Amino acid sequence: MTIIGREGILSRRDHPNPSAPPVQKLRLRYAKRGRLRFTSHRDVARTFERALRRAGVPMAYSQGFSPHPKVSWAGAVPTGVSSMAEYAELQLVERLEPAVLRDELNAALPDGIDVLDAAEAEPGALADRLQVSRWRIDLPGTDVAELRDAVAALMAAETALVERMTKDGLRTIDARAALLSAEVQDGCRAIAQSDQNSASTAQVDDWPEASEPYGILVTVVRQTTPVVRPDDVLSALRVVAGLAPSVVASATRLEQGRLDDGGGIVDPLARASGGDRIPAGEPATG
Repeated sequence: MTIIGREGILSRRDHPNPSAPPVQKLRLRYAKRGRLRFTSHRDVARTFERALRRAGVPMAYSQGFSPHPKVSWAGAVPTGVSSMAEYAELQLVERLEPAVLRDELNAALPDGIDVLDAAEAEPGALADRLQVSRWRIDLPGTDVAELRDAVAALMAAETALVERMTKDGLRTIDARAALLSAEVQDGCRAIAQSDQNSASTAQVDDWPEASEPYGILVTVVRQTTPVVRPDDVLSALRVVAGLAPSVVASATRLEQGRLDDGGGIVDPLARASGGDRIPAGEPATG
């Protein structure tokens, strides 16, 4: 593509960079919940761009005739799925305190998209720290004992081949290969406990309300290519054990990170574990 300037034809390479070079990278953990869970990833990205402009964040921009703010996204939940652990990386032309950026963005973002944490980026790709996800899948109307039997059958299976329609057509995926652990909980008890410990759990307004006990599946899934999603796990339960929920399930991503030696999930922004968060009182590195 070329444009005609006063001194002749200019190529894309001749077009000056509209942005100063970045001097800081910050990483964000944000939530997507409530009605905003039905927003596509593309619309979430546009919403963030508008919030960045509204908040006056000194973003670095790409070169070219259609410059865009330098924002990198580390995967995304499917449309209709909630998350408490989505990640993005921003490149800035001026330094900002992570907490200031978090607060300013939250003031500019709509309800349902919330920046929960911000940290200086250390060397290394953010995606390399996102090796597994912990999911909560609520299945209203599904008996707890029936779900436990189905999950036991799935975990005992060597494979669980499911089909998913992709942009390249129908694809077969082994959902069992990515499944690291699965725990069944009682829906009513889990909601009661989350009311008492709301600071450490996802918002319960994203979860169904039920007076009768129902099954909840909490599972840890390895990030594979293609990614095994909550609906793939449900398809695997149907294939292996014939489980067919009578009510549409709802899913929430609770955590992302890498597994530690004890099987826990390490916060990808925690500097002590090779992540990015800077402990109080410790100077930031540029």
